[in-house]
Amino acid sequence: RGETIKLKVTVIEGMTFRQLLDLLHSTPGIKATTDGLTTQEAFERLGVEAAHYEGQFFPDTYLFDGNTTDVALLQKMFEAMQQRLHDAWANRSGDLQIDTIEQALILASVIEKESGGDSERRKISGVFHRRLKLGMRLQADSTIIYGLGDAFDGDIKRRDLRFDTPYNSYLHHGLPPTPIALPGAASINAAVSPEAGDSLYFVARGDGSHHFSATLQEHNRAVRRYQLGGQ
Repeated sequence: RGETIKLKVTVIEGMTFRQLLDLLHSTPGIKATTDGLTTQEAFERLGVEAAHYEGQFFPDTYLFDGNTTDVALLQKMFEAMQQRLHDAWANRSGDLQIDTIEQALILASVIEKESGGDSERRKISGVFHRRLKLGMRLQADSTIIYGLGDAFDGDIKRRDLRFDTPYNSYLHHGLPPTPIALPGAASINAAVSPEAGDSLYFVARGDGSHHFSATLQEHNRAVRRYQLGGQ
């Protein structure tokens, strides 16, 4: 009837920029103008203001007309992320251990990769904020994995914890230097609105949830129970 047919692409929370580019390049109807470029080169094509390409695009389902370019969609995703970040920052809690929107994005990306569900994101944020306040390292496995890049084989080993990259939060204090993934709305809101409490540790139970602990002794017991099979 002469109507424009809308196509769609769904961007998933937790993706890296490289994975996002691969998704756009493989989606029918999107004109790939950045195929074959490095992540940095592709990001520079957008002409946007940001210190780093990682984490800058809001994960959502986007509708587009046929023959839309990847650059046009990325610019739309970037604007959506900026709006989400500024809205969340405007409604942030008073007692935070982060000072800028950029730091909120970095922390949100770590929360995204560490959490198994929306119900735990603010708890995990609370753990990280308390660790930052006390000068403790974040010790987030997701930062290890990101720093290893293609060298990560799917299983974190002891040597990986000692492998020095700028993203190794077992070795370095503070936040990673850049985001490590695309955070969704829940993780962004959690980063600027942490849940109060006294927990400083958490460990995966194996069912998508986590056990939170206030002391190292309790945490070690939880690790033995959930990670080492009760050993």
